[in-house]
Amino acid sequence: MNIHGVLYRIEDSEFQTLGTLILFKGLEKIFECKTIELAWKHNKNNISRIIGGGQKYKLSYYKSPSKGDTYLFDGTINRDYVEIHSANFANQILGCIAVGSNFSDINRDGNLDVVNSKKTLEQLITATKKKDIYLTIIESIECI
Repeated sequence: MNIHGVLYRIEDSEFQTLGTLILFKGLEKIFECKTIELAWKHNKNNISRIIGGGQKYKLSYYKSPSKGDTYLFDGTINRDYVEIHSANFANQILGCIAVGSNFSDINRDGNLDVVNSKKTLEQLITATKKKDIYLTIIESIECI
């Protein structure tokens, strides 16, 4: 049975995009977390989040030379090596998606960050058993 899910982008600013990722195996919810991405800058490499708006992606478990255990997106338009990996702040990601257990302004800069990122990524990999993920990215009204 395939693992499928949705990344629901819920808030966008000029600096970052926050969301919720939910994964299912069949009808059973197997994982949920918070996400942080860069802001929308027209899908430009290293400075923008990837295309959403109902876009569907296949993700495969990937051992990144620089990030370790990750999930790698397949089929990103005009982009390579877009991953789900651990990071706490939007300025730590170059167009990828970081996961965390919740939002908090860790560094008190006025922007929310994700917390417990490494542990959350480990939980995602455990929940999916390194199987492929089929993910749809949905924009909320604030992100359009």
